[in-house]
Amino acid sequence: MKLSIIVNHYRTPEILRNCLNSVKEDMKESGLEWELIVTDSATIEQTTEMMASEFPDVIFIPAAENIGFGKSINIALKRAKGEYYFIINADIVIDEKGGIKSMIGYMEGHPEVGMLGPKLWNINNTWQQSAFRFYTPMTVIYRRTFLGKTAVGKKNLNEFLMKDVFAKDVTEPIPVDWLMGSAMMVRSKDLEKVGGFDERYFMYFEDVDWARRFWENGLQVVYYPKVTMYHHHIQSSKKGSIWKSVFNKYARIHVQSSVKYFKKFGLKKVKYGV
Repeated sequence: MKLSIIVNHYRTPEILRNCLNSVKEDMKESGLEWELIVTDSATIEQTTEMMASEFPDVIFIPAAENIGFGKSINIALKRAKGEYYFIINADIVIDEKGGIKSMIGYMEGHPEVGMLGPKLWNINNTWQQSAFRFYTPMTVIYRRTFLGKTAVGKKNLNEFLMKDVFAKDVTEPIPVDWLMGSAMMVRSKDLEKVGGFDERYFMYFEDVDWARRFWENGLQVVYYPKVTMYHHHIQSSKKGSIWKSVFNKYARIHVQSSVKYFKKFGLKKVKYGV
């Protein structure tokens, strides 16, 4: 089998429906042998009924509790049979026919690339950043507090956000440190070296961690703007005051995950992409 498409979902069946229909439309004339897998956290009855009635051909893996992104994807990876895995969140919509096949074609021609991510758009047709440089501990602090408004904070965040690269529209593939986990393609054989997601991260930084392990195993992480997809992204964790960092649940999880990441990889600044 050439391709396994893995969709991570949590309690938004209407959004999931749009995602699955867009995937099927994209793959309709691909000529590839492929499968579609949905991993569902904290499954609700509405989702179960929709999958059974509208998508009986899709492999549906429910979970009684919210088990987290990394664990959810790892369960699907163990079931997947494809040579390539395309991993997306349920809030991705593909409106460009043949986009997934185009990504496979690029990876087949570039064996040095281990992870590939498309260009993402917000639903209001504005560009959404999905490629970044690696965090430093200060990047987390600058993003979470007023210190990000200082001159040194802005400089750090501009580097993290690759402002020097994305000041102009990027139209050709470029190597980047890491890709947002909303949409990424990898090879099954590369996971024999890299492994799956680190399940110690319940939320946030699991994609940063995974990309870093790809680089450390000699495999490039590449932003691929020749294919675009829509991402209905709601940012639950926002930068702001110390108060928000403490009392916003998602911001706290983000900080906690960053601590796990730096404990694992150390504090040394690294850069692999442009």
